[in-house]
Amino acid sequence: MGQMKVLENDFENVAVSNLPFDQYRNGTFLITGATGLIGSLLIKNLLYINEKYQLNIRVLGMVRNPAKADCIFSEYKNRKELQFLVQDMNQPFHNIEDQIDYIIHTAAITVSKEMITYPVETIQTALTGTTSILELAREKRVKATVYVSSMEVYGNVGDRGHKITENELGYIDISSVRSGYPEGKRLCECLCNAYAKQYGMKVMSARLAQTFGAGILPGENRVFAQFARSAVNGTDIVLHTKGLSEGNYVYTSDAVKALLLLLTEGQSGEAYNISNEESHTTIAGMAEMVAEKIGKNAIRVIYDIPENANSMGYAPDVKLHLSSEKLRRLGWEPEVGLLEAYEKMIAYMKENGI
Repeated sequence: MGQMKVLENDFENVAVSNLPFDQYRNGTFLITGATGLIGSLLIKNLLYINEKYQLNIRVLGMVRNPAKADCIFSEYKNRKELQFLVQDMNQPFHNIEDQIDYIIHTAAITVSKEMITYPVETIQTALTGTTSILELAREKRVKATVYVSSMEVYGNVGDRGHKITENELGYIDISSVRSGYPEGKRLCECLCNAYAKQYGMKVMSARLAQTFGAGILPGENRVFAQFARSAVNGTDIVLHTKGLSEGNYVYTSDAVKALLLLLTEGQSGEAYNISNEESHTTIAGMAEMVAEKIGKNAIRVIYDIPENANSMGYAPDVKLHLSSEKLRRLGWEPEVGLLEAYEKMIAYMKENGI
């Protein structure tokens, strides 16, 4: 298999989808958080689409760490349509001379340990960065902006016995420092809606489920990557919680298609869940699936719950099954289920030594 084989298949899958690519022709895209999983894959997909259909689009990737960008995009150094803007989300934005047509704002603090170690920065990065992005979108008269939010905005919805739609927010305990992340996302969504209303801008919020698959970055250490490495290495999966939280998941290329679709088809001031309803399981259930289906029952799931589990930064247990009906009404259909997502991700990890 060639180095990009799995990922190129995903790029091609996006490229032959029902997305209205011609609307992107001659457009300039700004992608923040360009060295993150979602940001980097959005950029690579846009470059692939541009080359395939000769759309004459330009991509601006906003990064905090240019060395990291050089590493992640090492194969794209000669692509003239890609340019990086070095910017700290907490600092005033540098002047951007380019016209910008579309913005997808993915930048955020996403590591749980950082959220509880730096709760102030977690909130400030969300609010300051999103304000700056929305001001930029207003100044440039951007055609559409998508704010990448999170399923964590729902908090604790209790057991409602049905799939949760976008208007059913639950309870978030703001006395917990870990809540800076979901509460920050809520505030940013509110801000997006305020800009949409007050200034007549087209701004949508995308409540992204846990996203993984081919394209994960070196050093990725969230549970899906840990489970995959355990299966590849033949070592037992160790859980530090009971794994009762229900996970909502979506494959990387399915998430990319959803975000690009929202730019043209989303309704301003609206939020959309991006989740594969079939890829819904508890953390423990996912661990058992990986051990059985990927690890061929040669590995086990072991529970090792530390006494100080509350200080480790784990998100609280939630019972949440997201509905994606609103997004599907726009023409989106997820294609990759949970098991196939693991198979594709592991093939990619092996190809790239991750």
